[in-house]
Amino acid sequence: MRRRRIWTERKGVRRRHLWATLAAVGSLVLASIAVPASRASADTTQRHGLRGDYHVSAPGTYDQFTTLKATVVDPNIDFNDLEPILDSLTGQNDHNTVRWTGQIQPRYSEAYTFSMVGDNGFRLWVDNRLVIDHWVDDWDRPQTGAPITLQAGQKYDIKVEYFENNGGSNLHLSWSSPSQPKEIVPNSALYLPPGFTYPGPLSSTIPADGTSVALTFDKAMQPLPAGQTAHFKVQVNGTEWGLASVTPDPKDASVILLRLADPVPQQAGNTVRAVYDGKGGITTADGTGVPAFNVYVVNNSTYQITTPWAKDVSPTNALPEYPRPQLTRKDWQNLNGTWQYQAGSAGQAPPSGDLSEKILVPYPPESLLSGVQRHDDQMWYRRTFTVPDGWRIGGHCGQPDSCQRLLLHFDAVDYQATVWVNGVQVATHTGGYSGFDVDVTDAVTGSGPQTLLVKAVDPTTSGPSNQPVGKQRSNPSGIWYTPSSGIWQTVWMEPVATAHIDRLDMTPDLTDNTLKLTVQASGVTGEQVEATAWDGDTKVGTVTGPAGAALALPVPNAKLWSPDKPFLYDLKVQLVDGQRPVDRVDSYFGMRSVSVGNVNGQPHMLLNGQFVFNLGTLDQGFWPDGLYTAPTDSALAFDLQQQKALGFNTVRKHIKVEPDRWYYWADKLGLIVWQDMPAMNPDRGTPLTAADKAEFESELHTMIDQHRSHPSITTWIPFNEGWGEYDPARVATEVKGWDPSRLVNADSGQNCCASLPDPHTGDIYDNHNYPDPGRPGITDNRAIVDGEYGGLGLKVPGHMWFGGGFAYEMENSSQQLTDRYVGMDKQLEACIRCGLSGSIYTQPYDVEGEINGLMTYDRRVMKVDAGRIRAANAAVLAAAGTVSNPPPPPPGTPGLTGVGFWP
Repeated sequence: MRRRRIWTERKGVRRRHLWATLAAVGSLVLASIAVPASRASADTTQRHGLRGDYHVSAPGTYDQFTTLKATVVDPNIDFNDLEPILDSLTGQNDHNTVRWTGQIQPRYSEAYTFSMVGDNGFRLWVDNRLVIDHWVDDWDRPQTGAPITLQAGQKYDIKVEYFENNGGSNLHLSWSSPSQPKEIVPNSALYLPPGFTYPGPLSSTIPADGTSVALTFDKAMQPLPAGQTAHFKVQVNGTEWGLASVTPDPKDASVILLRLADPVPQQAGNTVRAVYDGKGGITTADGTGVPAFNVYVVNNSTYQITTPWAKDVSPTNALPEYPRPQLTRKDWQNLNGTWQYQAGSAGQAPPSGDLSEKILVPYPPESLLSGVQRHDDQMWYRRTFTVPDGWRIGGHCGQPDSCQRLLLHFDAVDYQATVWVNGVQVATHTGGYSGFDVDVTDAVTGSGPQTLLVKAVDPTTSGPSNQPVGKQRSNPSGIWYTPSSGIWQTVWMEPVATAHIDRLDMTPDLTDNTLKLTVQASGVTGEQVEATAWDGDTKVGTVTGPAGAALALPVPNAKLWSPDKPFLYDLKVQLVDGQRPVDRVDSYFGMRSVSVGNVNGQPHMLLNGQFVFNLGTLDQGFWPDGLYTAPTDSALAFDLQQQKALGFNTVRKHIKVEPDRWYYWADKLGLIVWQDMPAMNPDRGTPLTAADKAEFESELHTMIDQHRSHPSITTWIPFNEGWGEYDPARVATEVKGWDPSRLVNADSGQNCCASLPDPHTGDIYDNHNYPDPGRPGITDNRAIVDGEYGGLGLKVPGHMWFGGGFAYEMENSSQQLTDRYVGMDKQLEACIRCGLSGSIYTQPYDVEGEINGLMTYDRRVMKVDAGRIRAANAAVLAAAGTVSNPPPPPPGTPGLTGVGFWP
């Protein structure tokens, strides 16, 4: 998805549906409101933070402090999304300026380095010195000031100025020092300006369970008049949060409790505000009326939304399924479960003893399911394993000709991994989206527990290299999400013969009804390959030949794979030494062809020689409880099952690479996959180096090699909207050379953002259009697709990651969202008549701050009428002459709402 360009064009549409502006914005100019006499002497610095003056600019300007609209207290400068705050305080979220003032007090006497990043311009003064000056209309360009020496315990004046032109808005202020790592400047270090007073409670807090707001005043309160819920609002990330009741605290007469209809999530951070309109007749014990106030709430909640499958995860069943469906063996052992864990540092020697924490592998440490819930740039993992009895490994194998090798498999570690077994370094690997294997036979000692130690290094977007990161960001906001570091896919081991099969490269060929099969193997000294295809119990065809050679396995009268009938053949492959089998594996494959051909005078994407309109979704592969890692295999399958049940036949896997089992489910269910390469960071602000490009292409090639045998994948997409793009013609040509059997979409979103000029290379031309779909107006021999459109949003309180979020067009109800989607499908029908080959709707489920899914992020609520969506999608496919026969939606799962959920 694009960051600003198209979003900016459509912002006028979005505003129609934003949260209603407070009726009396002028009453929020708090500095002018009388404060009770008892408060005049109160220590107002109890409420840490900064005074925030919110302005709007004059017409034709965007960076002037023209008209003051509101003055409030803000906790610090750490705003993932300022849009709803600007709306509620000023009545608009374009052409705003904000000035924050106060004092800052460090804990240590040393030189501090301040950093800022935001969208759009910003300036920082500390101790009346201009430290950062970036009054520029750009976005997400980190700025760092020269170090400034501060003394512990001393307060210094601080001022931050910010302007928002149009589009998205966020702002973050960090500091670091020789003894302290970089962090957001905390609320505890910030103080209000001397003499500044504000109405309202001395403090306001949310407890760990997230279910209430406690407003603590400096005096006892008189009994509350009835009907107070009409006079209070709680806003969470700009979303009005339901109030169940407003009551006095039975334990403390100076506290008013706002009990909430839904818990406030931890991820809402400092975005929670309590608003009182001043009309509820609330008075203190001495009869003084409480005036209107708008105060931030300290969010101590540890609650976060989770999927229904989170409850099924435990140390004994963390993703227990065999992880490699296209190359299976009987003997294997899963190493997922509880490992030791601790943060590491650069240059640190491998720790020799136990680590200080526990983590549940393979869930990334940033995730809830891991048990750690933080990011470390460098991290250590440790566990022991025991080689099972019966595995003939090393010196315990008996006869030499029966000896086996022990392979250790890491399906994905982000980003750089180093592995030791019993103190012996056995592997290093770079690339967060690819698996790697290591033969650890010679490092195994004795027959008892063996020690496995892993170091992972993942700076995400703050490291020295421009690594592929996809949507991960060190400071997630907007369309950028929480990173997933370290081990995030299954770790496992298996015994193999000295001569053994490593990989099966399979490409169906309908021109001669054969499967082109190359068996990649290790340790081969003359052993031959025997491969047999099966249709159930019926043998279809057999081929023999050497490992590493391209073999043609006959598949006469092939049953073809398609979304309508996703038929899969079984495949059995073995290495034989004479008549003696040495290694055996089971697999599967699908027979289908992919091409671009002329249909009614226009180039179209063809499947099995026929035009199949690719009606898809933008599937980003994030989970609120596991982040990059689905909590269970059932959850992994669920997303694809739901999309199939809604009538889609295509999924664009958006700048993420999934575990093998995700592609297995796509193969089995019959979903066409457009596979993106995870992008390098487009907002890094430093030029790509030759090393960056070489690493990107190496990881791109590896991604293709490791997933080239899945029939569901029909298209490779090396670049998205120009993010980290370079040499697109050369890279697209390389990709086509690596895999001529599939289509290449050189740059999805050629019309958008940072995209380089059209390279006129590849098989597909791809534009992004928001919110309504469109048909790019080009004429050449490439098929034309709308690689992204939609982005229709709907807030569902209690099911949002931040308690709010954005979309490219907000709707007010499920019916309105459904109606709008159905109308877009009607537009797609017209686009198809003009030559469109495929479309990708943003998106199947919410992701963190993006609330533009058909389902909520926790997969608990279907936001739309699934039956109507299914019928509208069927009409689109019918307009293209595409066969559509999605499976009927089974009965709903208990605990889930909506239509079309699968058990």
